[in-house]
Amino acid sequence: MPVEQGGVNEPMAATTIIGADVGGTYARLGWTTLRAGEPIRVNDFRRYACADHPSLAAILRDYAACLHDNPAIPPVSRAVVAIAGLLDGDRLLNTNLAWQVSLAQTRSEAGLGELELINDFVAVAQAIPHVERETLHLLCGDADHRPHGPALVLGPGTGLGVALRLESSRPPVLASEGGHASLAAGNALELDVLRQLLQRHGHVDSERILSGPGLMTLYACLCEREGAKPHWETPAALVDAARNGNDPLALASARAFCAWLGSVAGDLALTFGARSVYLTGGITGHLADWLHEGDFQQRFLAKGVLSSALQRVPVWRIDDGELGVLGALAWHADDACSPTTTGETR
Repeated sequence: MPVEQGGVNEPMAATTIIGADVGGTYARLGWTTLRAGEPIRVNDFRRYACADHPSLAAILRDYAACLHDNPAIPPVSRAVVAIAGLLDGDRLLNTNLAWQVSLAQTRSEAGLGELELINDFVAVAQAIPHVERETLHLLCGDADHRPHGPALVLGPGTGLGVALRLESSRPPVLASEGGHASLAAGNALELDVLRQLLQRHGHVDSERILSGPGLMTLYACLCEREGAKPHWETPAALVDAARNGNDPLALASARAFCAWLGSVAGDLALTFGARSVYLTGGITGHLADWLHEGDFQQRFLAKGVLSSALQRVPVWRIDDGELGVLGALAWHADDACSPTTTGETR
């Protein structure tokens, strides 16, 4: 990965750096030494519960201290953090984090010489070319099709992340707030759910349903629709009940979620002209049985006269818990080859 200096191509110097992927519930960290021409490998992957720590700086400082105790690891004084939100001056704007984030204060308190904040879903999209084939599970489309063109990356988690990976483009990733676009109904059940939500909210966006908290909202709406009392308070408990057959409404919620996700994924694929689609996020792993069941695929393709435009588009579910960290490190490696402004979210 050469860098032009003084008109002469010189190899990028080896760089040891911490990569982090910070969401509303967990922060995931790893480190790597970036060397030109070598694959990026995430080392010493660890997960921190955000609510158990007073700040992002405390998590970074704890992780750096663990690395410092290992003499085999080169000194690390820089980190790149993939995090949901927008950087407004020095402050990160985000409603899902356990604490406020100041770029300068975090860098100082973590004891880092350099700190970069990038959009979390930009990092996920950045990781796509580095994903191992065995972590990809085909949902629909042509697995052997190797299309040239945009790749849509979609991830239901604490919210609904949407980004577009572009070819031969600077920057290579187009960030999006597609998760906040208005949610459309495709059948009577979904219309009933939207009616309930519109009575409570002035705007019903896709992540209102297509996220971890959204799955619970969907379940509550189905219970209200059927005059039943909700039994489950967390996505994990609901998914277990659906899988074990303990609650028909939990099962209906899981299936409705996957079908609605298929519809939104198809809408976004048409909107962006995507030639491939990647589903990420822990909830897609928990709902894998129903994602592969068929309703997702049927709704992804249910686009009237444009259904044929999506027939060959491969849709992959990615099963890789280190994806955000890998993407943060890949973003830094890629960005090292072009002018950058340290500390900006991209």
